Parts: sequence; structure tokens; C-alpha cells
Amino acid sequence: MSDTNTIISPENLIYKKTDVLLDNTMHYCPGCSHGTVHKLIAEVIDELGIQETTIGIAPVGCSVLAYNYIDIDWQEAAHGRAPALATAVKRLMPEKNVFSYQGDGDLAAIGTAETIHACNRGENIVMIFINNGIYGMTGGQMAPTTLPGMPASTCPAGRDVSHDGAPIKISELLAQLPGTCYVTRQAVHTAANVRKAKKAIRKAFENQQANKGTSLIEVVSTCNSGWKMSPVQANKWMEEHMFSYYPLGDLKDE
Repeated sequence: MSDTNTIISPENLIYKKTDVLLDNTMHYCPGCSHGTVHKLIAEVIDELGIQETTIGIAPVGCSVLAYNYIDIDWQEAAHGRAPALATAVKRLMPEKNVFSYQGDGDLAAIGTAETIHACNRGENIVMIFINNGIYGMTGGQMAPTTLPGMPASTCPAGRDVSHDGAPIKISELLAQLPGTCYVTRQAVHTAANVRKAKKAIRKAFENQQANKGTSLIEVVSTCNSGWKMSPVQANKWMEEHMFSYYPLGDLKDE
């Protein structure tokens, strides 16, 4: 059978049409991972039938405009405070499905305390963490996750560990806390990785429905505009440098 006549079965499609994802043009830079992760979240919410009971928490950063794209109830949080706000929403309305959507400058820098304590308490929420190793929205400054030697606007010669300290492997840290039930690190740069990331996101929401505690999905991502690379170059750089420091896979699964 020729390629033009091949029927693609639904189970082999990377993306599925869903009304949860609004038909708005996304503002993200070409090659950014945010749009792909938005799509996966929307698909999982649709497949679980929880659109009317899901509340997303969007803090400051590139992720703040997520409410323009995913058709659920949203609450904005101050920079870094999404886990605290998610805690409040979930405790006040335990029947809701609550998740935070945060970047590395938010979750692993200004919000480190909120992140660690929410996970240590085992708050029954989902945290989705986009790690592109840089502050993407505010000019490409060095983040807690910026790799050694990796240039940024505040360290143009590259991160100097002797001066700036080593990058924080926040997922490894959170996996040690008793309140986390599921900690995983994924990526969305290939079709196979997209499927794995979606499976992880679905599992996290199912964990919340089973009252298991905190689930964290880290998505190692690119920021080609902040990295000053084309989307293709950024994906290659991520594979060659980011994955060796932030290896993909489950860190904790209870």
C-alpha cells in the first residue's frame, strides 16, 4: 500500500482534537515546548472527562498566559507561589482536580520554599514543571537550572559553578520527600517522547484522583530565543547537553 493511501489509526496519532484546547493562536516562540505541553494537558483533561472540575494555577513567566489556550477554570498566582495557591484551592475544594503550571525560574528559584513544603506535606495536587534552563520571558537570565558553562544574559561567559553554584536538580530533591508519590522527567521534542510525556501527565492526574499525594512532571525543554539558536539547533543542544545533566525517566513512582 502506498504512503498516500495508508490509513493512520487513532492510537498512532500524536495529537487528538479536543475542545478543551481553545482555537487561539499561541504567542510562544517557534520551537517552544509550551504549546506541545498545553496540548497534552488538554487531551488528558478531555479523556478523563474532568474539564468542568479542573482548576489550573498559572504564575508569572511564559506560562502565565496558559488560560488563553486551555478551556478550564484558572487562578493566577504571584511569582513562585503557585504551589501555595494550589494547596489552598485543593483544600477548600477537595473534589476539584488542581494543577500548577510553572517554569524553572518560578518553581525552582523564587518559589523553591513553596515547592518543597507543598511536596513535603504531600498536598494532593499535580505540578507540571517546564525546565528550559533559563529565564525565558524576562531576557534570558541565568536560572537555577542553567547548566555549567551555559551562557545567559547575566553570565555571558557561561555559568561559573565556583561563583554561581551548581544547577539544582529539583526533581531529584523532591523525589526524596515523603509527600511525593510520583516524580518523573520527560521531554516533548520527538513523537515518542510526546507520547511518554502524555502518559506521565495522565498518571499524575489519576494519582490525584486516588488521593496519593503530590505528583511532579518535569519537562526538559528548549528556549531557542533565549538560547539564541534555531529550533532545530536548540533540540540538538538539548539532547547533547541537557539530558546528560537532567536524565529522562521516572525518579519516584509509588
